[in-house]
Amino acid sequence: MGAPDGDCLGPYRLLSPLGAGGFGEVHLALDTEGRTIAVKILHPHVAADEAALTRLAREVEAMRRVQDPHVAEILDASLSGGRPYLATRYVQGRPLDAVVAGEGPVKGDDLVRLGRGLAEALAAVHAAGVTHRDLKPGNVIMTDDGPVVIDFGIACLHDSATVTTSGVVLGTPGYLAPEILEGGESGPEADIFSFAATLAYAATGRHPYGTGPASAVGYRVVHHEPDLEGVPLWVEPLLRECLSRDPAARPPAGMLLARLGAANPVNPVVRTPAPQPRPAYAGGGDAAGGTARRAAGGLHGVTTREWRPGRHARGSSSPERARERRRAVIHRRWVVGTGLLVSLAAAAAKSPLPEVSLLLLSVYGAVMVIDGGVALFARQDRPRLVVDLAAIGGSVALWAALAAFFSPLTLGLALATVVIVMIVILLGS
Repeated sequence: MGAPDGDCLGPYRLLSPLGAGGFGEVHLALDTEGRTIAVKILHPHVAADEAALTRLAREVEAMRRVQDPHVAEILDASLSGGRPYLATRYVQGRPLDAVVAGEGPVKGDDLVRLGRGLAEALAAVHAAGVTHRDLKPGNVIMTDDGPVVIDFGIACLHDSATVTTSGVVLGTPGYLAPEILEGGESGPEADIFSFAATLAYAATGRHPYGTGPASAVGYRVVHHEPDLEGVPLWVEPLLRECLSRDPAARPPAGMLLARLGAANPVNPVVRTPAPQPRPAYAGGGDAAGGTARRAAGGLHGVTTREWRPGRHARGSSSPERARERRRAVIHRRWVVGTGLLVSLAAAAAKSPLPEVSLLLLSVYGAVMVIDGGVALFARQDRPRLVVDLAAIGGSVALWAALAAFFSPLTLGLALATVVIVMIVILLGS
């Protein structure tokens, strides 16, 4: 079912493939106004299931009414003809599993923002009468504006008998709710289970039900407790409640927002577990002896505060402070770089042109004094004045050392090399 680059599908021009899954291929495409979108072309065995396409059409119509920044909404769909497809908003970012694998677990306020973004997405979609059924780290795209959940709209295909008999794995082991694995009906409660498993993975960097063959992971989901070691105490009770085997015991998505909004600690605390056997989840063997349970009621001894958008954790800085630090770093680099260059040039000119050598040092020193004086009197920036004065002393000391130990020819060649390297760097950047 491959589609060549530049091919047109309906009103969209396909640019390049983004990936493929059990239900179709995803392509980056352009709409008629030149905007980038994502187009999922359904596989032939999926397109041949009329019952699945009929149900998909109903859910697509419901999803098109959902407008939420944390949902990659469906923009268009064509479920007839030889190549049925869905067109969704293109989300530029990295999947959550790739972010955790490359940068480690998500912590602190970032974890709260992730949880609230996922909960907001589920609340919006559940209100439209749709269930995702395959929420997992790979279906969460991390962007500068927060998480975005993708692959809504093909959820109903998981219940398609044709797809099942085609050998497609129905979801990701360890993130599917136990009622789905046992062949029961899946509703919004199944998404709550997947939400908790996804957030637990983000907080620890480990799959809460381990790895191994799908049958072994599925057995643990149905019969064992999740491995939540390392999950911060402020969110662990909520995740255990969401991972309950009883769907009725799981809180709705709207309640998740309130619970997460009131549970963000100033300093997230991770419980240090007592020495106990842990489930042997890696590989494929089942856990022996079960998981040691931790207290799931209350946050005794943990100081909490309400999280609101725009509030920074203690120790973080505002954008203005960040820009000030950035300017200070650039200033130090400029002072050190020009000091080294002036010292080298003055040392090379000391023997043949002593006046030029002294002139270079004098001009550099005067510029540094002026810069430091302006910083001191205009902005009361004493650290900048200290840097400037230290640069003057350092450049004079370096000039004396270079002139004493190296010949003018050697210093001239070194100066020429430095200048050429700087020019190449500037041109390259």
